[in-house]
Parts: sequence; C-alpha cells; structure tokens
Amino acid sequence: MAKEARVIIFQSGGTLISQIEEVESADIGEPDCKLIEPFNIVSDGTLQPWLGDLTKQNEFMVHSDKILTIAEPTARIKELYDDLTK
Repeated sequence: MAKEARVIIFQSGGTLISQIEEVESADIGEPDCKLIEPFNIVSDGTLQPWLGDLTKQNEFMVHSDKILTIAEPTARIKELYDDLTK
C-alpha cells in the first residue's frame, strides 16, 4: 500500500510533493529518507518530476537533516499528484 504524499520543504528552499519513507537501518552518515515518486511544486502550481531532466529514476535517498519541514498537501496539489502517479 502506498504511503500518503507529503509536501517536503528542503533547507535549500526546494519544495516537493512525495511519498516519504524513513530508512531505519541506514548507517550513520548515510541517507535515511527515501523519496518515492517526488515532484517539484512549481510556482505556478503545477508539478514536474523531480530531477526529471537528469534521470528516469523515481526513488531517491536523502538525508533527513536537509529537510526543513514536512506537511500535508492541499487538496488540489494532492489531486494533481495522485493523477500523475496512478
């Protein structure tokens, strides 16, 4: 079963919507969060695949200390995301 999508804001300022999974077995210093099907939330309210110009990969490992906050998406953003990830 897929996890609920969340809005993720990075300390660097990037804003994504993604499923997120904590990786408990990560070694110290290794990335400890898995982003599953992440999309950039563009300023005009659309969604674009995160790193879509660089890779076809749809799962990424990141360090949790790079994340500023995690929040629930609005209904409109969640609907856009759900349509793109069906």
